[in-house]
Amino acid sequence: MTTTPARPTASVDLTLRAQNRGGAAAGCATTLLDAPWDVDARDPGYGPGASMDDAIPAAAPRQGEIPAEYREAGAEELDRRIRAAKAELGDRVVVLGHFYQRDEVIQYADYVGDSFQLATAAKARTEAEAIIFCGVHFMAETADLLSTPEQAVILPNLAAGCSMADMADIDQVEEAWEQLMELYADETAEQGAVGAEGEGLAPVIPVTYMNSSAAIKGFVGRHGGIVCTSSNASAVLEWAFERGRRVLFFPDQHLGRNTAKAMGVPLEQMPMWNPRRPLGGNDEETLQAAQVILWHGFCSVHKRFTTDQIDRARAEHPGVRVIVHPECPMPVVDAADEAGSTDYIRKEIEAATEPTTFAIGTEINLVQRLAAEHPQHTIFCLDPVVCPCSTMYRIHPGYLAWVLESLVEGEVRNRITVGPDVAEPARVALERMLAVRPAPVRPTAER
Repeated sequence: MTTTPARPTASVDLTLRAQNRGGAAAGCATTLLDAPWDVDARDPGYGPGASMDDAIPAAAPRQGEIPAEYREAGAEELDRRIRAAKAELGDRVVVLGHFYQRDEVIQYADYVGDSFQLATAAKARTEAEAIIFCGVHFMAETADLLSTPEQAVILPNLAAGCSMADMADIDQVEEAWEQLMELYADETAEQGAVGAEGEGLAPVIPVTYMNSSAAIKGFVGRHGGIVCTSSNASAVLEWAFERGRRVLFFPDQHLGRNTAKAMGVPLEQMPMWNPRRPLGGNDEETLQAAQVILWHGFCSVHKRFTTDQIDRARAEHPGVRVIVHPECPMPVVDAADEAGSTDYIRKEIEAATEPTTFAIGTEINLVQRLAAEHPQHTIFCLDPVVCPCSTMYRIHPGYLAWVLESLVEGEVRNRITVGPDVAEPARVALERMLAVRPAPVRPTAER
C-alpha cells in the first residue's frame, strides 16, 4: 500500500516541537529543541544536528553570550523588534538568508539563495553599510571578499561554522601541496601538451569548492587554481584540465567524485587524499596515474542519504521523481533520477507543471519550505529523520534582533573580515570562477 507523508510545515523547528509533544523522536538529537545560546555555552562543537559528531578545530570561533533581553524574548517580541530595526535602518542594511536557514529567520531575508548567489547579491547592494549573512562562516567570508571595504559583513552567531569547510585545514593543504610538488618535480610538459594560456600543462591544478575557508580560496588563487560551485563544477574541472594534468579537489570528495565520474574520469584515477597520512595514504604510482585527487572531506547533511532510502521511496511512491544534491555519496547520486545544486532542485520543482511526487536528498529546511510553497506537489525528504544542518541551526531570530538593534545604536557586532594577504589571491580564484560558464545540468540517466 502506498503511504503519503503528511505535508510538513515550512518550519523545521515547529516540526520538531510537534514530534516532541506527540512522543516521537525529535529528529536526530533531542537537543535540537534547546535554544542556540544554551548550545553556545557548552563545550565547543558544531551543535545538535547532522554535524554533531564531526570533530571541530580548536581554533573554531565561539559565540559569546548575548544580552538576556534577546534570550528571553518571545517570538512575537523578536518579530516586532527585528521589523522595527530593519525599517529604521532601511537601505543601510541588507539581510541575506541561505536556503538551509530556519524558516523563522528566512522570513526577514531580503535575498534567499545559495552561498554564491547571496554573496553576489550583497555585491550588488553597494548602498548597504552592513550585510547580515544568515548562513555560516565561510559564506560571510565570501561576502566580505566580494563587497566593498566600507561595508561590514556580519554573522549573527559566530559559532555558525561548517564542518566540511573545516575538513580542509590550510596547514594540511599546504603540506599536501608540498608533497605533491616534490612527487611531480620531474614532470615536464609533454610534446604538444600546451595549456589554455600557451604554456606547458602544470602537474596539478588546485580546485576548491565554494564551501571552504577564505584561506583555502587564497591558497588556490596563489597556485593557479579556481573556485567552483555545485552548479558549475564540471565546467570548472574542464577549465582545470586545460591547464593541468591533474586536479587536487577539496574539501568535498563526493562533489569531486560525482562530477569527474560524469565527465568520464575512471574511479581508479580518483584516489583519496587523507591529510593525516604520508602521500595522503597513497603510493607514488597511484598519484602519478591520478586525474583527480580527492580530499577526504564530506558534508554530514548529505552523507545521511542512502540508496535504501531511494528504494523505499520508489516502493511507496511509484513514479516518484528523486532529485539529490551532488554532495551525496556516489551510489546515491547514481540511484537518483537527477542530481543538482540547491538552486537546481528549487527550479525543477517550480518548473513541474503537473502534480508530481518528489523525493529530495538535501537539507530538511529547504525541503520543507519547498513542500509548503508547492502544495500541488507531494514533496518529502528522502531521510525520514528530521536532522538539519547543525550550524545553520545556530542562527536564531534572537541573534538577528541583537545585531540589527546594535546597528541602530551605531555598533557593529560579529563583523567578519578577511585580511588583504588572503583576500587578494582569493578574489583571483573567485574571478576565475566567474569567467567560467556553468555546464548544463543533465538528468543522471542521460550522463
